Amino acid sequence: MATPDRVSYWNKTRSLMFVMLALWVFFGYVVHMFVGALDNIVILGFPFGYYMAAQGSLIAFVIMLFWFARKQNAIDEEHGVAEE
Repeated sequence: MATPDRVSYWNKTRSLMFVMLALWVFFGYVVHMFVGALDNIVILGFPFGYYMAAQGSLIAFVIMLFWFARKQNAIDEEHGVAEE
């Protein structure tokens, strides 16, 4: 039987999951679709499109991992299911 607390926990976890999925699609696919247009911007001698394709997406994924872990841990603690 689903209690209101369980429903709230799952709704918050599901919302976080969809946000992460949207960010993953954006940095994994959408940014790479516009690499040609981004090449007009030059940063430190490298075209911005190249930088986003080679390094930017990887950096974004690592930041997303840490952000997701922190947010999920906060949700777990709020609902009393955090690990010690």
